[in-house]
Amino acid sequence: MKPVSTLGLTYQALVMLALVVLFASLTTLVNGEEAQKITPAAQGTTPLWANVPETISPEWGAFFSKKGQGRETPMPSPDDLEGWKAVQAANDEAKEGAADEKASAFGVTYEESEIAGIPVVEVTPSELASTDKIAIYTHGGAYVLNSAKAVIESAMFFAAETGLRVIAVDYTLAPHSKWQETTDEIVDVFKALATQGFTADDIVLYGDSAGGGLAAGVTLKMRDLNMKMPAALVLWSPWADISETGDTYVTLRDAEPYYTYEHVLGPSALAYAGANDHKNPYVSPVYGDFEQGFPPTLIQGGTKEIFLSNFVRLYQRLDQAGQTVKLDIYEGMPHVFVPSLPETAESQAAIGKVRDWVSEHLLGD
Repeated sequence: MKPVSTLGLTYQALVMLALVVLFASLTTLVNGEEAQKITPAAQGTTPLWANVPETISPEWGAFFSKKGQGRETPMPSPDDLEGWKAVQAANDEAKEGAADEKASAFGVTYEESEIAGIPVVEVTPSELASTDKIAIYTHGGAYVLNSAKAVIESAMFFAAETGLRVIAVDYTLAPHSKWQETTDEIVDVFKALATQGFTADDIVLYGDSAGGGLAAGVTLKMRDLNMKMPAALVLWSPWADISETGDTYVTLRDAEPYYTYEHVLGPSALAYAGANDHKNPYVSPVYGDFEQGFPPTLIQGGTKEIFLSNFVRLYQRLDQAGQTVKLDIYEGMPHVFVPSLPETAESQAAIGKVRDWVSEHLLGD
């Protein structure tokens, strides 16, 4: 569990509601019947982030409306340790209590434990596809938000759909940990699992948002340490360049329902890594040297994401280096859409391709 703030209630009260709206796990289920699409009549002019094209499932209208209300929520300054503790404690408290209900909904079980001294949440599906192959999950939250339990629905969905046991790593959040320590934590989990009989080629590594960037960066680090790399990667909306470099940081700035770089992503990036490290390949894997090898990688995302250029650039780097990679982009979809509304046509299509990727590159079916 993350440390409880010692601040007074004033700051906590301010951030709690806003962050629940902004980062409702980065993968929270939304009841499409409870919220309505923002209309010109209600708002005067519909903001770009609220636009729901007729080419996507209508349920996403409610989702956009909910997310967009907190997209400019300010974060603490990068070095405000107590401020971040307050934000993190409030965020986790609001989400963790729903874990049992989510487990029941997905038909899985979960257990909190430790591996190499690092907290993890192990999710087990009702029917295992394999007893000697597993998944490791690195969660999203801009490196500064969410415990593994707070966003465990993503791991539950992945486990239920692939039949794999999923180990969600509760890595230390920034600014309490910087990128050097955070990537080492994931490496240590791999090393410990190897002593239990699960070598890296028995593992699919998957992550979403910041966790997607972390998964790719850790894989580069493992390769450079002469370790075995995972059998395959699945990256949902990976934050592959935290430096605000790329076309869609500008062109989709107003279409992104989740956040802005100015208010959310920028302070979070600096909390995780100093500006001079933002283009380090372990921090922003788009700058990695992939000529030396990399696992088969599936990248999934949507056209409504400020990170869209991140996906394209990472794909091109891998493809031009001769690596096995697939870029799978969905019309009108927001950040980490796959587990957000799992019953929609878009999510079902995407998770089907995840199953195929895991089957081909991990299970050998």
